[in-house]
Amino acid sequence: MENQETFRREVANWLEENCPPAMREPARPEDLYNGGSKGEFPCEDARLWFERMLARGWTAPDWPEEYGGAGLNKDESKILKQEMKRLGCRPALAAGQGLAMLGPALLEYGTEQQKREHLPKIARGEVRWCQGYSEPGAGSDLANIQCKAEDKGDHFLVNGTKIWTSNADAADWIFCLVRTDSEAPKHEGISFVLMDMAQQGVSVSPIELISGDSDFCQTFFDNARVEKRNMLGEQNKGWGVAKRLLQHERTLMSELSELAVGPRYSPSEIARRYLPMADGKLLDGNLRQQLTQYDMDAMVMGLAKQKAFEEGRQGTLDPNTTSFFKYYATELDQRCSELKLALMGTQGLGWEGEGFDSDELMEARHWAHSKILTIAGGSSEIQLNVVAKRVLQLPD
Repeated sequence: MENQETFRREVANWLEENCPPAMREPARPEDLYNGGSKGEFPCEDARLWFERMLARGWTAPDWPEEYGGAGLNKDESKILKQEMKRLGCRPALAAGQGLAMLGPALLEYGTEQQKREHLPKIARGEVRWCQGYSEPGAGSDLANIQCKAEDKGDHFLVNGTKIWTSNADAADWIFCLVRTDSEAPKHEGISFVLMDMAQQGVSVSPIELISGDSDFCQTFFDNARVEKRNMLGEQNKGWGVAKRLLQHERTLMSELSELAVGPRYSPSEIARRYLPMADGKLLDGNLRQQLTQYDMDAMVMGLAKQKAFEEGRQGTLDPNTTSFFKYYATELDQRCSELKLALMGTQGLGWEGEGFDSDELMEARHWAHSKILTIAGGSSEIQLNVVAKRVLQLPD
């Protein structure tokens, strides 16, 4: 315990000295550095912050040093996150599909060659990844994918399409589920491959979202080539890798609200800014009740995560618990946004133009974006099914 407190002090001191003040301000997603060949630093302070964190291996702190990380253990990694959150430090490299999803899967399933080829480039922000899972006919029923990979000996030729591929237009590589055996049952005959997006035969079309962004895309493959050395796991056994990666994705999505990104104020702070008070209390009893319930539920979520962290340290955590956290965190985030807009009244309805400050515009857009999160990464209904069947062991 004494070593942890020493580490915490060292981390806090280093962050205080090295994180530029501009990197401690709330940020929109576009204010973050995502890496990749198309990535640009939003400002020079972002570049400086990234370079300093990278030098310590803290862009991927819990990865082994030989793969570009810092080799921190779970306790140390948690302390780093806590201190960054306490000081409001932005992520130096946004936690996207490479850092938070493919990286952990490569550490578990990848060959030594695959780890050394891909992990350092992710940690250094040199390559940005996207995810090729869903298809127009395979969303919640993901195992129904039809994107086909034809075996050509030392490589595959891939034909088909993927949809809702987040940030595909900005990505360098894609990790992708493809069907390599059309005769096998649908959960079999699937392989997990890594594909270069810059090659001929890969094209991307952005999809505009309700929030006004175009983060989602449709990706098309026309005889795109995948070398067999870029297959993760065994041929026709990719479903197991895919399920494990989804657990990492659900963990990421359950932590989005904890990152130093997005709206500046909590619902209680919003209430104090916009509504009349009497003796330090809201005059509207119904809103007081909603605020109290939200604060209690958020506290319960925090305690549940702490319990899961301790179970993870002891090796007793059920990996399917990630579905619970993904479900509850994204639903709670939606409730938070709905409550804030109710508290702000007409000032929560701004989209652009005069009459609204930057915080108000950010809240409105975050409200729209929150609608996506209960679908992306597996819908709330799917997460409840996973919890019911695999955690609670309820009958079909």
